[in-house]
Amino acid sequence: MVVERVWSARRVVSQPNVLSLINCIINFVHSVWIKVILSHPDLFFLQTLCFRGKCLLSCLYGRVEVHGFTLEEGQQSYPLFSPSSHCPLTVTALGDSPNPSKTKKAGRLEAKAIVRKYLSTETRRRLLSEVDSDSCVILLEPLDTPLTRFLTSFPDLKELFGLSSVEELDGCPVILVCGAKNVGKSTFNRHLINTLLNHTASVEYLECDLGQTEFTPSGCLSLSTVREPLLGPPFTHQWAPEHMIFYGQSSCETDLDRYLESLKSLWRLYNRETPIVINTMGWVKGFGFQLLVDIIRLFSISHVVQLSSGDKVMCPQLTPEFLRSSHGWQTHPPVQSALGEDNSGTHPAQRSYTLFRIHSEFEGAGRPGEMRHQRSNEQRDLALLGYFSQLQSPEPGPVRPLHCFTPYQVPHSAVAVGVTHCEVAPTHVLYTANASLVGLCCLNEKVSGRGSPVLLSQTPVCPCVGFGVLRGVDMARGLYFLVTPVAPSILRQVNCLLLGAVTLPNTLLTGQTGILGDPPYVTMDYSFELTGAGKLHVFKGLVRPGQMKNAK
Repeated sequence: MVVERVWSARRVVSQPNVLSLINCIINFVHSVWIKVILSHPDLFFLQTLCFRGKCLLSCLYGRVEVHGFTLEEGQQSYPLFSPSSHCPLTVTALGDSPNPSKTKKAGRLEAKAIVRKYLSTETRRRLLSEVDSDSCVILLEPLDTPLTRFLTSFPDLKELFGLSSVEELDGCPVILVCGAKNVGKSTFNRHLINTLLNHTASVEYLECDLGQTEFTPSGCLSLSTVREPLLGPPFTHQWAPEHMIFYGQSSCETDLDRYLESLKSLWRLYNRETPIVINTMGWVKGFGFQLLVDIIRLFSISHVVQLSSGDKVMCPQLTPEFLRSSHGWQTHPPVQSALGEDNSGTHPAQRSYTLFRIHSEFEGAGRPGEMRHQRSNEQRDLALLGYFSQLQSPEPGPVRPLHCFTPYQVPHSAVAVGVTHCEVAPTHVLYTANASLVGLCCLNEKVSGRGSPVLLSQTPVCPCVGFGVLRGVDMARGLYFLVTPVAPSILRQVNCLLLGAVTLPNTLLTGQTGILGDPPYVTMDYSFELTGAGKLHVFKGLVRPGQMKNAK
């Protein structure tokens, strides 16, 4: 007897709606990698079990719920059908005992007796230590009916109770998490990654949110391989991703095409051998929604987790049917193939995906935090401070301020300098870059100048290896002075310094100790009324949706 593709179970300790979803995604990973075949009836101890296939379910001890129906010990067995044409069924254990008069000791002995009855000595040894009076024991037996035999006799329906072609497509799930601002995307992502790490050695993470990044300072798009659990907020785990692109702003609204091209460049580096979690922006209206549509289409998403809160609808339900008729910024119905390539003028059908909608009932969901350090700009400052904390010695001792570190000397002719977020006159670029945060990037072509600074006329889409502070510019000797935690071996690859709208935290400059007089680069004598004192915002071809329709 065989139970087809029964997924492993695990204990869930909080928020059943969220963790049941996580369990479903985890078990999807296992269904691709491990096909569980049982040669005899087996037992599972669980709070949530999500499976694909068909079986006969019996509750031997405790109480479980399936699709709203409660099944108790002593009741008849029921057939379960979880075909690939529908969402997988979930069996949820209920903690309360159907027999309250039974003592915990009696319940524990009864549950252990059931385990001994059905499992061999070697198999039950590990499970007996976990059984208690609150456990639920269920029996899953193979199911063969005239209905299943008849349906699976047709070639097109042979795998109806197996894995669907969509589930088997790329081997690993591509999970996109979306929702408006302050609905809990980052917290959910960390919980999801940590839970996946219980079942796989690593998880890929594609950062599409420029403002609230997880592993880097803001203004960057990145592809990271996560091997360790995330047990703190982003500023506590600032590390160098395997692949990163410096965009230079906390929002992409001024250059949507460069944003998408940067993400495409990162997506091509994904090896598709491990699960990947894609974090998206909280901008889900107007052009932000169009970008979200593009990302779902271009990156072959298998699961979409849509978070929401409150009564106000910020974003429509992203069902596959809705997406087929939606216009993106770069993609339009009929849908282009992966990365926008058109095959001989034809457009293949869009890959389907599973949509999970989670509505938060938390009272503060959907609103920015009111406590100290909870505002988005404060979170970005903390991430930058966390990144530059890598300059400090790992040994205990006093904290060294920024001006105490010996800077690297970089010849003007060795690197190109560019401004990503606005137009700056060439004669003012170095004034702008002085004492600013710069992305350390690597251009494909060689940079060579004749002693004078090399300035970029356009913003490139190129790899970024880290960040630094351009502490000073020496025009007489033709040198930049750069402070960065990036290792010298990696700095040798850098030939481009990009300046964006992401600025250094004020406290990093004003809080330096050991300085006589005014801190460097800090002044109160400044007038924004002077010509050129403020930055000029440039919107590159951005038009409103209404104008786009009129243009058509």
